[in-house]
Amino acid sequence: MVTRIRRYAQIVDVLSKYGFSIGLERLFPGRARFRLPTKGKITDASTVYERIRLALEELGPTFVKFGQIMSTRAELLPPEMIDQLKKLQDHAKPLPFSEVRVVLEQNFPDFDEFFCEIDETPVASASIAQVHSAVLKDGTRIALKIQRPGIGEIIETDIGILQSMAERVETVFPETRLYNPVGMVDDFAHQIVKELDFTRDSRNADRMSRNFRGVPGIRFPKIYWEYTSPQVMAMEFIEGVRIDDPEAIAAMGLDPHEIGVRGFHAYLKMIFEDGFFHGDPHPGNLLVTKEGDIVFLDFGIVGILRPEKRQNFINLLFALVNDDIEMMIRSLEGFGIVIGENDREALRDDLYIMMHDFGGGDEVSQLNFRLVVTELTEAMRRYRLKVPMNLMLLLKVFMMVLDIGVRLDPQFNFGKETTPYLTKLADTGNLSAAFVKRASTSLLEAADALFDMPRNLNLMLRRLSTGTFKLEMVDSDLQKLQMALDKASDKLMIGMVVASLVIGSSLVLLASPFTLPNEISWIAILGYTAAVLCGFYAIYHVIFLKFRMER
Repeated sequence: MVTRIRRYAQIVDVLSKYGFSIGLERLFPGRARFRLPTKGKITDASTVYERIRLALEELGPTFVKFGQIMSTRAELLPPEMIDQLKKLQDHAKPLPFSEVRVVLEQNFPDFDEFFCEIDETPVASASIAQVHSAVLKDGTRIALKIQRPGIGEIIETDIGILQSMAERVETVFPETRLYNPVGMVDDFAHQIVKELDFTRDSRNADRMSRNFRGVPGIRFPKIYWEYTSPQVMAMEFIEGVRIDDPEAIAAMGLDPHEIGVRGFHAYLKMIFEDGFFHGDPHPGNLLVTKEGDIVFLDFGIVGILRPEKRQNFINLLFALVNDDIEMMIRSLEGFGIVIGENDREALRDDLYIMMHDFGGGDEVSQLNFRLVVTELTEAMRRYRLKVPMNLMLLLKVFMMVLDIGVRLDPQFNFGKETTPYLTKLADTGNLSAAFVKRASTSLLEAADALFDMPRNLNLMLRRLSTGTFKLEMVDSDLQKLQMALDKASDKLMIGMVVASLVIGSSLVLLASPFTLPNEISWIAILGYTAAVLCGFYAIYHVIFLKFRMER
């Protein structure tokens, strides 16, 4: 608890430093709970979104990761904020090896028996882990990715704070519920917990390596499972240059354009054939070796697309190329996006304008594609459409890969590279066996229903002719009508009983002086009196209820 309170104070200090004191005071009224610093000079920054980015960077790994993941939610956040969140860099000052050695010893107490050398100077350092070069006893050079000590506890504490702050934000600022802060934090918590498990990271790398077995020019680092645990990842050491450095690539005697096309087609395969794609194509995670291979790194964020989702995305791209608004709407709904009937016509108009700007046909380029993605996400934000994260991650990956392609070759053309590939998939039916199976099952079910229709219709007509057809209707108005009829019939029955008593008692009184004993006469008088009183009460009750209903 003390740690959490101290962390609260740190967060408040940083946010106040960047000019968010007023918002903090509204979120947490009263300075008794938190030590709100005095207002001072705000750190120089041109916009509020830039100050948000700087604050996130200073708050550390949890908030940096949160901002990076939120940079994919272009359908929710303003474009200016998305641009700033994309600039977040996950770098951190390296820790002395003596500190990360503790984590290594906790996971592999006898690790000295495995390695003949570990370079204490890290080759890379991030907020969650840092990477050290090591040499196995057999002389194999590997990369050891070791988590920073205590990072799991820090992230767990920060997630709890973020969740409580998100709930508070929705309460104090109801207008923010449109952006679903609590849902954002929940999605982030689910994602970052996955990233803390390096065995999941390693399994993702192995799966992609299997998917690309036999594909030349694309590589994934080999995982050494005997030295891998949830906090330590041992993998093949890769030497190369960043994929966004065309000068360095050309210096190795390689063609930057060919590298860009091959990398783009690797992502097309991941998305449309495998349904399992690398979700963080940051240029630092894509290396080009001197042999000309493209090597993928960092598999903490991956995207998964089921066969029907892949087909929806193919339809979406074809709709963009062919100016087909209805296909685009069906594709969006196929991803689970619910479009209200009141917004449908207006959305069609906006999509028509967007299609017109996009160009379509053979004029599709990465510039137009960027424009249409921007307009599409803006339309979804304008109509408050709830978009699944896998679709936004997919669009983000496409845009990042296109940026790399343009960086390697300014003449890189999105339509030229994409349309033939998608056409080939559609023509050869290579989408996936699972999709074909699903389509076949749906066709068989429809055929069965069609063949059963004459038999079901004949059965219904036979029941109608014999009077055994039962029609069940459930409706609140019909239920109210039934209750009213029941009350009316009860009153009618009481009225008939009362009338019968009155008539019967009257006949008894008329006949009693001649044929009946006096005791029976008195009983008839009592019955007559009771019936009269009941009748008067019933009349009064009906008139009173009618008067109250009229009022």
